[in-house]
Amino acid sequence: MKYNGTERFVPYIMWRVEKKLQTPLSGRRAEAARNDRRILEAARKVFVADPGAPIAAVATRAGVGISALYRRYGSKEELLRRLCAEGQRQYIAEAEAALAEEDPWAAFTTFMRRIVDADTHSLVLRLAGTFAPTDAMYRNGRRAEDLSVQLFERTRAAGAIRTDVEAVDIALLFEQLAAVRVADEERTRQLRHRYLALVLDALHAPSGSHLPGPPPSWEEIGRRWES
Repeated sequence: MKYNGTERFVPYIMWRVEKKLQTPLSGRRAEAARNDRRILEAARKVFVADPGAPIAAVATRAGVGISALYRRYGSKEELLRRLCAEGQRQYIAEAEAALAEEDPWAAFTTFMRRIVDADTHSLVLRLAGTFAPTDAMYRNGRRAEDLSVQLFERTRAAGAIRTDVEAVDIALLFEQLAAVRVADEERTRQLRHRYLALVLDALHAPSGSHLPGPPPSWEEIGRRWES
């Protein structure tokens, strides 16, 4: 097939325009994603240490300008919502992965270890009640609760968990483990896994004693998010 000069020139110009538009945009998006990740990591450290800290402390720790932070998050509350929503999504993903595994006890213990490492419950301990959750966050909370119950009930049905424990107890056990914290991050991780091993042994082994008092309710736990 023969092309005249115009037929050759137009596709070439379109290719140059497309190239010019796409390459810088890709770079800006990559930089924006990196900045967002730095902001979220900094926000976690700042607000877990001090929920009352100003949003400017996050910008300083992340190494970004305050204007860049406000372009991404219009307020501290918006940033807190995003931070906790990320934690919810991670919890849900780990619970779904555990339910896909065949061995109930192995899946349950792996899930417990991964959630302790993800440290999602430090956000619960420090940030519950400090902002108004969105409807999507409430939906994700119910989804996380449903998956937790499914995982727990499957493990209990296999005879791997003592009968006087309920799924909701596990949520507060996670919070107790998240409360273990020392200055060194690696040492904090070691200690949390030390006490997690004790918790798993206590859950797995039959006991001659009965746990005192009724378990908490999901309503009791959820009520703490009301600001």
